[in-house]
Amino acid sequence: MFTKVLVANRGEIACRIFRTLRQLGIGSVAVYHHDDRNAPHVSLADEAIELQGAVPSAAYLDRAQIVAACRRSGAEAIHPGYGFLSENADFSGFVAESGLVFIGPEAETIRLMGDKIGSRNFAASQGVPVAPSVIQHGDLAEFVAAAEAIGFPLLIKASAGGGGKGMKIARSAAELAENARLAQGEAERYFRDGRIYAERLIERPRHIEVQVLGDGTGTVLHLYERECSIQRRYQKIIEEAPAANLPTALRDEICAAAVKLASAARYKNAGTIEFVLAPDGAFYFLEMNTRLQVEHPVTEAILGLDLVAEQIGIAAGLGLSFAQADLVPNGHAIECRICAEEPEKDFRPATGRIGRLRIPGGEGIRFDGGIREGQAVTPAFDSMLAKLIAHAPTRDEAAERLAAAVDALVILGVPVNADYLGRILRHPAFLDGQLHTGFIAEHATALAAPALSAELEAALFAAAALGDKDFRRSIFAVPEPHASIGAWRN
Repeated sequence: MFTKVLVANRGEIACRIFRTLRQLGIGSVAVYHHDDRNAPHVSLADEAIELQGAVPSAAYLDRAQIVAACRRSGAEAIHPGYGFLSENADFSGFVAESGLVFIGPEAETIRLMGDKIGSRNFAASQGVPVAPSVIQHGDLAEFVAAAEAIGFPLLIKASAGGGGKGMKIARSAAELAENARLAQGEAERYFRDGRIYAERLIERPRHIEVQVLGDGTGTVLHLYERECSIQRRYQKIIEEAPAANLPTALRDEICAAAVKLASAARYKNAGTIEFVLAPDGAFYFLEMNTRLQVEHPVTEAILGLDLVAEQIGIAAGLGLSFAQADLVPNGHAIECRICAEEPEKDFRPATGRIGRLRIPGGEGIRFDGGIREGQAVTPAFDSMLAKLIAHAPTRDEAAERLAAAVDALVILGVPVNADYLGRILRHPAFLDGQLHTGFIAEHATALAAPALSAELEAALFAAAALGDKDFRRSIFAVPEPHASIGAWRN
C-alpha cells in the first residue's frame, strides 16, 4: 500500500479523497493555485504545495508541475479525482513514465475508451448495442449526406465532447448541414478536435450507467446501475441507485453488457459505462467515463463500499477486494448536485461570496462539499459546490429525506439551485419514477419558482435590511446632542 498520495484536484472531490486517505492511514498532499490558498481542500491535506499559473485552471492542468510536486512531497501515487486531468491519456502516461502510479486506468485504455468514436467502434465490435450512426471521416458535405440516410431526428456530437458542448439536434434536412457545421466549430473551439458523428436521436430516453471495477487482467465486476436522467443543459443534477422501475431482466442485461465491454478492454480501476435506454426497452452504448464519477456516493450507499479505497487498492496492486456475489444492494440512494446557478435564468452560473453555510444532517444524509463561509465563488471553475445524498430503505423515503435535507441546507451570499432541486424531488412524476432526459423541459412550468406574496416579499426586504450593519447603525443610532449625553432618562 502507498504511504503518501497526491490529489491532483480541488473542491469537494479533493476533500472526499482526503477523507478516505486519512481513514486508510495514508499521507495526503494537496496542490493549489494562489487563489485557492484558503480553500478547504488545502487545510484537509497533511501538506500542500502551491502551483503556479496565470489563471487557476491552468495550474491544475499543468502536468509537469503536478508530477514535480508529487516527487517533491515523496508521494508514490497521484489520484486525479474527476475533471481536469482525470481522463487525459497523456497525463496518465506521463505519470507512469515518471516512476509514479496513476490511480486510474492505463493510458492505452483511456485512449481507447475515452474517445467517443473509438469507443463506439470498439463497443460494436464486442456486440454491445450502438445506436445507428455515421462518423465524419472527411468532407462535411459527405457526412451530412450519410447522416441524412439514417433518418431523423439526429443527434450530432463531438468525438471529444462532454457537458453538452459540441452537441446539436437536427430534426430535418434543413437543420442538418447548419447544425453539423456548428457542432464541428464548437468541437474545435472547446476540445481542439473537430471530429463529429451523428446518431439516431432516441426520444424521451433514460440515462442509465453502470459502475465497474477492473483489476487490469480482464476480471471486471459491476456495482449495479445508476439513473442519471434528470439533467439540465445535458448535465446531470440528480442521480440515484438503483434505477427506478427497471425490470430485473433488463437490469441484468445492461450490467452484463457493461462487464463484457470493460473486460474486453482489460479495464483497470474504476470506470462507468453509460447507456441510453429507449422507451421500448432497447438500450445503446453511449460512452465510457474512465474515472470516478460525481455520482459515485449513491453506489457506495447501497453497497456499503468506499470506491476511492477500492481505487487505491487496485492501483497499489492489491486487486479486487470482493467478488460479484458479495455485492448485494441495500435500499435506495439519491444524490443532488448543489450548484451556484440561477434556474429561473436558464441555469446561469452565479458568483459571490458565501456569507452563511449550514449543512444538514440526520439519518441517512451525507454531504460532500468543499466550501466554507467567507469563500469566494468565481467563474474560474465549474458551478457545482457540493452534493447532498440521502440513503433509505425505499426510494420514496430517500426522496423525502433528501428533500428535507435540501430545505435545511443554508448557503447565503451566492444563488444556488437548492429550492429548485426540492421541487423536483417532490414532483409527482419524479416520485412515480417517470424519468427521462427531457424531464426538466417537460415539467418546466410546474418546476418554476412560485411567485412571492406581497407579505412575504415585505418580510424578506425587512430581514435583509435589518441584517445590514450600516442600515442598523443609521436607523438605531442616537442623534446628537443626545448621543454625547450618554445614558439618561426624561
